[in-house]
Amino acid sequence: MDTRMDTRTVTCEFLGTLLLVFLAVGSAVLSGDYIGTLGIALTFGFVLVALAYAIGPISGSHVNPAVTLGVLLAGRITVRTAVEYWIAQILGGIAGAALLLMVAKQVPGLQTHGAFGTNGYGYRSAVGVNIFGAFVTEVILTFLLVYVWLAVTHRVAVVGLAGLPIGFALTVVHLIGIPVTGTSVNPVRSLAPAIFAGSPALTQVWLFLVAPLVGSALAAVVHQLTQPALAALHAARAAADEAEQAARRDERET
Repeated sequence: MDTRMDTRTVTCEFLGTLLLVFLAVGSAVLSGDYIGTLGIALTFGFVLVALAYAIGPISGSHVNPAVTLGVLLAGRITVRTAVEYWIAQILGGIAGAALLLMVAKQVPGLQTHGAFGTNGYGYRSAVGVNIFGAFVTEVILTFLLVYVWLAVTHRVAVVGLAGLPIGFALTVVHLIGIPVTGTSVNPVRSLAPAIFAGSPALTQVWLFLVAPLVGSALAAVVHQLTQPALAALHAARAAADEAEQAARRDERET
């Protein structure tokens, strides 16, 4: 059994998540008053499209543990690969949030404690949504993102025009979700800023860790039910890709 880690894929996931948090969350922290909800939503979508073209052919440009979970449940990657992705994403998200905090501290009067682009419900929601409403919203929004991801991709990599509908989906969920919860659909996107924002962001972050994973699992199940033949084809291609990558690594070492 090959126990070696593919450093290219985990490096891409680390870098991609770092850039997503720094640039997309940064649009809310540094530019939110100037670009508004539409601008923030477009930034998230555009950043993901750019990353899909830049690193999608290498790692799939998940940059989101919920997406990785959906791909895992769809049978396109192994548990080991998923864990490697999750570790890289968490570290990349924290690094991106740390860099964003460093820049934010250079802006006179900018409030970061308790805010800092974090997600929330109740008094921390722009519309005052309660905990149940926030949970349901995050589940549905994540479901849409992951379902689209699984539907438009054929293996681990994101190639061709697949990055566009994925980016569109992320933009749409932010247009809907920003007034409600600030939009998570990504556990790392929520956790990393909350670490530096402190309480009360940290007291509510659990919901934005759990709900996206639930939405992702539901998306994987529904994708299997609605597109069983396609899902089986994806799984077969993923297995073939894994075998091909292992063979190439063996060739390089011999």
